[in-house]
Amino acid sequence: MAVDTVQPGSVPHRGLVLVVEDERSIADLVRLYLTRDGYGVHVEHDGTAGLAAAQRLRPVACVLDIALPGLSGTEVCRRLRAAGDWTPVIFLTARDDEVDRVVGLELGADDYVTKPFSPRELVARIRAVLRRTGGTPDGAEQPRVAGPVTLDPVRRQVTVAGDPVQLTSTEFDLLAHLMGRPGRVFTREELLASVWGYAAHTGTRTVDVHVAQVRGKLGPAADVIRTHRGVGYACAG
Repeated sequence: MAVDTVQPGSVPHRGLVLVVEDERSIADLVRLYLTRDGYGVHVEHDGTAGLAAAQRLRPVACVLDIALPGLSGTEVCRRLRAAGDWTPVIFLTARDDEVDRVVGLELGADDYVTKPFSPRELVARIRAVLRRTGGTPDGAEQPRVAGPVTLDPVRRQVTVAGDPVQLTSTEFDLLAHLMGRPGRVFTREELLASVWGYAAHTGTRTVDVHVAQVRGKLGPAADVIRTHRGVGYACAG
């Protein structure tokens, strides 16, 4: 059974990490430390479900055990890469042979952590991978521009034709995510995973509400957020 975690009383802004681990105690430990660090976490306990979750949720990173029921972690990674999905993958496994490390990295894994492990080190390794791959908000970023809208990720400021726009933290993160890849259509489920940090099981109305709020605050520049009916949203390219 899949498990999603969000920090009580707050919304993670680092995005969703998919953890595929059949040992529930280890999965719980990884989930605990990632949640403390501000990530949303989605857990699966077998490779087949893990691959489906990775394809459905588009997490910011995947932590994969290698010896999984169903598909192995290496097979999950291989299929993601074969499909052109370069979501960062960190293998978490008891296998410490050099051959296993080389095979994992040749398949396109970004890092390899062996058991027993320090959960703090694992979180640090995930953050390092995300910094290298550009999947983290940490560090300086250039302002993003779409028509008259300018978004400064460092100062967390938005202006329309030079006039400041007051957005909530979630509204800002939503707009920043869309403006980060102009023209790319994000499904509502992907936006929930990346911005809110959790997977949707019952509906995605919250995304529509927040998009409407952002558009209302952008005023005459509201059309920089495009609706793709039946799919999701994109920022004008």
